Amino acid sequence: MSPKQQTTTSFPSLPRQRLGERIADVLRQQILLGHLTPGKNIPERETAAALGVSRTPLREGLLVLEAEGLVEMSPSKSPVVANPSFVEVSHLLLVQSALEGLAGECACEEATQQEIDEIEAKHQMMLANVQEPDQIKFFQIDMSFHEAIVAATKNPSLIKTHRQYHSRLWRVRFLSARHRAARDKAMIDHGRIVEGLKQRDKERVSLEMKDHLRRAIDNIRIVFAEEETSKASGE
Repeated sequence: MSPKQQTTTSFPSLPRQRLGERIADVLRQQILLGHLTPGKNIPERETAAALGVSRTPLREGLLVLEAEGLVEMSPSKSPVVANPSFVEVSHLLLVQSALEGLAGECACEEATQQEIDEIEAKHQMMLANVQEPDQIKFFQIDMSFHEAIVAATKNPSLIKTHRQYHSRLWRVRFLSARHRAARDKAMIDHGRIVEGLKQRDKERVSLEMKDHLRRAIDNIRIVFAEEETSKASGE
């Protein structure tokens, strides 16, 4: 075969993909910590310059955050930090609570003993880090606990659907988890979930996981009220 007849396999640019993901990580953290507030514009030219990158990987990072529901993109306007209402968030949480209840039930049937041990290890890690000043680190362990239970179902449709809701609720769940009372209650809830998994008690685990998410609605109602009070006092 002559050189002209040979076909060249095209591969994606891995460094660019990794850069886009790193940019998404940086911006996600800024959003979670409130440095980029809901409704705030993210001007691409200025943001790219501040990060020391070109606009192409920046846009890739923004698209990741758009898929997570943290950023809203528009062809004619600058990207904007998403600003969902409490009603929208509570609707998402109700659906996610149903998904996690189902996940708990399925995990009791499908999880290996090693997976249950790993879920329990994540719970122990949270207990050991409950005083952790790095709020994002603690929150990431918390979220990985839930993700591990869903992964243990080995149900691709459930895993994919849960991921879609999970990512859209990161910011409000992070704000809820910043409250010490919410942390302490989460530790109790997680302990009950782990015990139910170890006993393969489908009904108990499903109920505990649904209730755990639905209680988050009350925490997030408080968060929204605090944000409204903060806005009013700042005017």
